[in-house]
Amino acid sequence: MLDHESLALKDILLTENICTAEQIQEVEDECERSGKPFTEVLVNFGLLTDEQRLKVIAENLGTEVMDVRYISVAPEVIKMIDPEMARAYGILPVEFDGVTLKLVSRQPLNYQIGEEVRFITGVDVQIIVAAEDQIEEAIDKFYPVTIGTVHEMLVELSHTRKDFNPDDESQAYAAANETPVVRFVEVILQQGVKDKAADIHFEPFEKDFRVRYRVDGSMREMPTPPRSMAVPVISRIKIMSHLNISERRRPQDGRIQLRVFGRQVDLRVSCLPTSWGESTVLRILDRSVVNLDLEVLGIGMDVIEKIREMIRMPNGIMIVTGPTGSGKTTTLYSCLKEINEISDKLLTAEDPVEYEIDGIVQLPINDGIGMNFLRALRAFLRQDPDRIMIGEIRDFETAQMAVQASLTGHFVFSTLHTNDAAGSITRLLDMGIEPFMISSSLVGVLSQRLIRRVCKNCRTAYVPTDEELKRMHLTREEVGDRKFYYGKGCTVCNNSGYKGRKAICELLVVDSHIIDLITQNAPTSALRTQAVKQGMRPIQQDGLNTILNGESSVDEVLRYVLT
Repeated sequence: MLDHESLALKDILLTENICTAEQIQEVEDECERSGKPFTEVLVNFGLLTDEQRLKVIAENLGTEVMDVRYISVAPEVIKMIDPEMARAYGILPVEFDGVTLKLVSRQPLNYQIGEEVRFITGVDVQIIVAAEDQIEEAIDKFYPVTIGTVHEMLVELSHTRKDFNPDDESQAYAAANETPVVRFVEVILQQGVKDKAADIHFEPFEKDFRVRYRVDGSMREMPTPPRSMAVPVISRIKIMSHLNISERRRPQDGRIQLRVFGRQVDLRVSCLPTSWGESTVLRILDRSVVNLDLEVLGIGMDVIEKIREMIRMPNGIMIVTGPTGSGKTTTLYSCLKEINEISDKLLTAEDPVEYEIDGIVQLPINDGIGMNFLRALRAFLRQDPDRIMIGEIRDFETAQMAVQASLTGHFVFSTLHTNDAAGSITRLLDMGIEPFMISSSLVGVLSQRLIRRVCKNCRTAYVPTDEELKRMHLTREEVGDRKFYYGKGCTVCNNSGYKGRKAICELLVVDSHIIDLITQNAPTSALRTQAVKQGMRPIQQDGLNTILNGESSVDEVLRYVLT
């Protein structure tokens, strides 16, 4: 269903005969299918450019299109609109002549915004049209989001109405649309994107309502909102993600698309009923903070060169393994980007599609309509692909189909959830795949973890204790005169001592010796021993190297790979 702004633009396009009714219907159908914004689909379909869209809107409003990238605005004009309102409504005051306040608005066709600003300021308002990404950047410039802003929001939230009935849908909807709630959610989402969080958690408990971010793999708590605001805040998120706010007994999944700081950000929403309300988690998919180059993952160059040899093979299976949140998908995307050439057709089946890559056909998995990995893989083989990515091998049927695809001339990428590289082979055997089929198709397994890097701004050297060396199975002779490092904590890393993450990994290359062991149904330990013998650097050793190189700390590496 189109929002108010999109409906208004649709009417203009039809009235001005810029688009036909059939074209608009095709755009709406694509919006419904893909979840993409109306304006984005219009541009993708080539019906008009962004510049033409802005010009059409400006002509309809009898105003102008303004470039706000480099404008300077007088401080007294900025103060006419408070920061929360500017962020919540996506508006920026640009000029005031004593009578009329000129605003650029993220939703120029929403007349209610102008009316509300007129009511609050007591002056006439004129809406000016500008590119949405420029408006977002300008708002961030003139109204920066800070932790202090969040505290201000909490004070305002504490004065909001608390006597509504959460079981009454109309009352819950009204509470979720109160200005303080709308502003609070907007600020929390912006802060999460600004801090490069992977997830935002809204967690109601008996007496508390927590808001936490996951940054660089660790949870970070925000100032605590009033417990009474749990239902309105979570209802607000459900409204934004087009979920049923009256359904609080079953899990729900949704999606929010925002433009934050001038860029498109996708939020995957998951609502889970608990004893004290709905625990809601938003996964932030911000393509601008993900560099899909193999070199920036932190993997050693010797391993990268072997990976590059594998992914250029005409057929076979490459598996990336590790626990949830270990960066498997990012590694696969980086591999796909490396081989994304006009001469090859690449297809992916993902749950969900996290980042769209030009030139690659990407299919979202939807179990609700029966579009699972197995069905997707079967359909892919009729699409004449050269390389295929299956988000995860979960069962025997999918594993068997992946093997058959590789044996018929396709290269297949996928993931498994196992503890190490050698364990992936054992896992395939446990699924029921015949040893000879695995040995004929599998070319390599990459096992990885993500660990936090010590903050470069507050990195501090020290001499390791005997206890630390013992825990890492190292001697003083092996360490030599090398220093260990930890982060003291500073404003750059939010006093965590860490900033950014890197991958540590082990790469098992399937050669003739490994093939012999597979056909003999050898145990995981034998496969691992042989892999190390032929040159695999165990993930434990890779973790030690990050400590000895001063990239991470002892405690961080011990959390993941050392015992």
